[in-house]
Amino acid sequence: MRIEAITVIPQVFEPYVTASILGRARKAGVFSFEAYDLREWTHDRHRTVDDAPFGGGQGMLMKPEPIFEAVEDVASRHAERPHVVFFSPCGTPFTQRLAERLSNEERLLFVCGRYEGIDERAYALADEVISLGDYVLTGGELAALAVTDAVVRLLPGALGDEMSAVDESFSDGLLEYAQYTRPAEYRGMAVPDVLLSGDHGAVDRWRRESSLVRTAKLRPDLLASATLSDSERALVERALAESAPRAEEGGEHGQAL
Repeated sequence: MRIEAITVIPQVFEPYVTASILGRARKAGVFSFEAYDLREWTHDRHRTVDDAPFGGGQGMLMKPEPIFEAVEDVASRHAERPHVVFFSPCGTPFTQRLAERLSNEERLLFVCGRYEGIDERAYALADEVISLGDYVLTGGELAALAVTDAVVRLLPGALGDEMSAVDESFSDGLLEYAQYTRPAEYRGMAVPDVLLSGDHGAVDRWRRESSLVRTAKLRPDLLASATLSDSERALVERALAESAPRAEEGGEHGQAL
């Protein structure tokens, strides 16, 4: 896979994409990455990429001209057309399912906004607009790195254990089961006996139940799309009941109504 980014601060990407799993995957040829400086497509001596918004308001907006020229130029540099991704609070929420879909693309091109935002006309270039979450960042670079990380680890050969990308949180729509390593007991907290039993069938059943209970207690919203058996649904309902706050029955000076 070829991954590229257009940004005003291209230097922020290299330290991350050359480290750890991404760095090994890049060196092995699983993916390539290149960041381009948007200012290369400006035509004034100040290399201006932003301007004040029409109608007034706070901050500066990224101008459309450099973005259009940059995307068109970068897109033309290789035979395959890139899947162009912008980032915005108005975009589709980023999920594991979306990461899986993007991992099937041959080429991704991220356009990273900055300042107060991007001139609305530039979004005409986007094949997809993604929101990383309901919060505000100073730019799209961190979002581009997050999506890159999530996508690359799904590519064949990126992880040492090929099942690692499958057997984890959100791979089946649920949170991953609780995990433990040595020592078997630490400060009075013991690893569940079943994980020490050597019974792989029992371990698999425990992990499925752990995944369901953790999801019910921590992210019950994920259960709406989960396919559950009758016994699993009963387990989930018990976990939900246990985690629900108890209704107050009247405080010390309160009155039951």
